[in-house]
Amino acid sequence: MTTLLEFKDVDVHYGPIQALKKVSLDVKEGEIATMIGSNGAGKSTLLMSIFGQPRISSGQIIYRGEDISQKSAHYVASNGLAQSPEGRRIFPGMSVEENLLMGTIPIGMEHCDEDMQRMFELFPRLKERRNQRASTMSGGEQQMLAIARALMSRPKLLLLDEPSLGLAPIIVKQIFKILEDVASTGMTIFLVEQNANHALKLADRGYVMVNGEIRLTGTGEELLVNPEVREAYLGGH
Repeated sequence: MTTLLEFKDVDVHYGPIQALKKVSLDVKEGEIATMIGSNGAGKSTLLMSIFGQPRISSGQIIYRGEDISQKSAHYVASNGLAQSPEGRRIFPGMSVEENLLMGTIPIGMEHCDEDMQRMFELFPRLKERRNQRASTMSGGEQQMLAIARALMSRPKLLLLDEPSLGLAPIIVKQIFKILEDVASTGMTIFLVEQNANHALKLADRGYVMVNGEIRLTGTGEELLVNPEVREAYLGGH
């Protein structure tokens, strides 16, 4: 399988504090890779560093064979990387449809109508709410909108930061079923998630981050039964 994204010995600092320590990992084309870890482990920092916010202190971030670690966020987004950020960060005063249109900024409007229809097929709830202000929707609907907005840029790699955060268990199940449907289209997904159970069941491969370092790696199935993972993230079950 072709490697789409690779971190090579990446360090990230916030002033004197080191947030990532010699992180090396890769995401292969067509797979779902996940990173699990507790709150504050450095997972979101890792995703944001892809877009240069923050810039890495040392190492390389290679995307499709090119070092993008010093490229602008716009350059990265217009070359096939899209992120659904932690906390959703939709445009609350805009309608669902207007939010989706914002997702086309990196690539232009050429496929807009076709892609919007595809989003409404993937996310029927959004079709029902297409003219509704995003701020008036439920947390689960807003998460669906954030994912759909990212997909509107036709990414080669979809980055998801804590898509289950703050959602009721039944909604979390719905979100992960949608991600499974998205992956079945051949989309490459890199998922960062505290909900280890759902993430590892969905993932082909997984990484465990602790205090800014990769501590474990393996297939989703291997990590689900790993005693350390079970004890730390699955309540021992």
